[in-house]
Formats: sequence, structure tokens, C-alpha cells
Amino acid sequence: MIAVGHAVLKVVLGSAVLLSQVLLNQVSLGQPTPAARSLPAGLEFPVIMRQKVAAGKTPVGTKVQAKLVVATLVGGAVVPQGAILSGEVTESMAKSATDPSRLAIRMDSAQWTNGSAPIKVFLTAWYYPVATPADQDLSSGLPDAGNNPKPRMGGGYPGQRNPTSPPLSGSDTGPAPASNISKHRVLMKNVDSTRNSDGAVTLTSKRFNIKLDKQTTYVLAAGDLARGPG
Repeated sequence: MIAVGHAVLKVVLGSAVLLSQVLLNQVSLGQPTPAARSLPAGLEFPVIMRQKVAAGKTPVGTKVQAKLVVATLVGGAVVPQGAILSGEVTESMAKSATDPSRLAIRMDSAQWTNGSAPIKVFLTAWYYPVATPADQDLSSGLPDAGNNPKPRMGGGYPGQRNPTSPPLSGSDTGPAPASNISKHRVLMKNVDSTRNSDGAVTLTSKRFNIKLDKQTTYVLAAGDLARGPG
């Protein structure tokens, strides 16, 4: 009788544990997972790539990194200058007789000495060219992007396209390092940009194979960036 009693007790206890596990799973499934905080559409991240990337040569899935040129305010937290943004190439196709070259990059995280943050930003068709003498004149009170000690709050520096800035071509040469960049971002010449329903951005060019160097300050963003006047 004692052995039978122990067996019955084990069955009862086992059933209770199983029932509690089922109920716990149901409660867990019923609780929605907190959604990732989306970045403002106008928030931009000026960066310098840490490796060269070429449409059609750099395979899809290649891991890439870029260094943030200026501190940026993201949801009340500062991503400091020099933070490393990491992601991957999501599209890469060389120009052909019938199709344009295609290049797309998505960055998923930012890391720095004392912290990290999940982000989701894409390579855009904007970049910061070499500063002209007028750009380097700080009498207006607007600091150069490469020397700005304060965090950016998004939207980009006000200004118009600089007709004297060098065009972006398929070569590996580019503007000088970020310390000499203009306050005004401009669009890459002969490069088009499209955004799909998921927000991903793809750059295309019918003129050349799009290439990114390690000197130009490119712009990453979560959404479309406004054009300056003119």
C-alpha cells in the first residue's frame, strides 16, 4: 500500500508540474514582445567606411563596419564620435549592358568603449564632400561636421548642393578625410536611390559600378533625408 501511495503521489506531482509549465508558457506567449524603437526618419549618421565596397565585387552578406564621424543623439542617448557601426551588404550587382549597378548596405548595431545600441540604418545617396574655403569659415557659428564636439540631433546641416564639389565616380579615390568635410551634404552624382516597403535603400547607377572608399564621409539614415534649398 505504501508503494502504491508513493506512485500515486509521483503521478499527481508530475501532473501539477506539467500543468504549471503549460500555464507559464501560455502566459509568456500572451505577452507581446516589446517592439524595437524606430529611429526618426531625418536622423543621419555620417560615417567613414572601414573597408572598400564595390557593387558586383563585394558579395552579398559581407560584413562591413563604419566609424561615426560626429556624435549623434538617438532617443535621448548619445552615440559618441568614433562609435563603430556594424552591418552587412544586402545587395551587390555590377553594371551590365542592360542593368544598372546596384548596392545596398544595412547597419544593425553601434558599439563604443562604454556601450552599444541596436540600430537599423541604410546607406543613402548622400555624402559630405571636401570643404571649400567658404565651408571652413566658421564665422557663421556652424561648426564643421568633422570637428563638432556636440551630438547631432538629426536632419543634417542646412545648405545647398555645392556645384564645385567633386562628383562621386566609380573610382576608389574620394574626398579628403572627415576632418576636412563640408558642412553641406550633397547627393552622389549619377546615382539613384530607391526605398522598398521594408525601408531598405538600394543605390543604382547606369553610368558606373558604385564603389565606396575609406576616405569619403557617407551618410547612413533610417528614412529619407530632405534636400537643402536649391
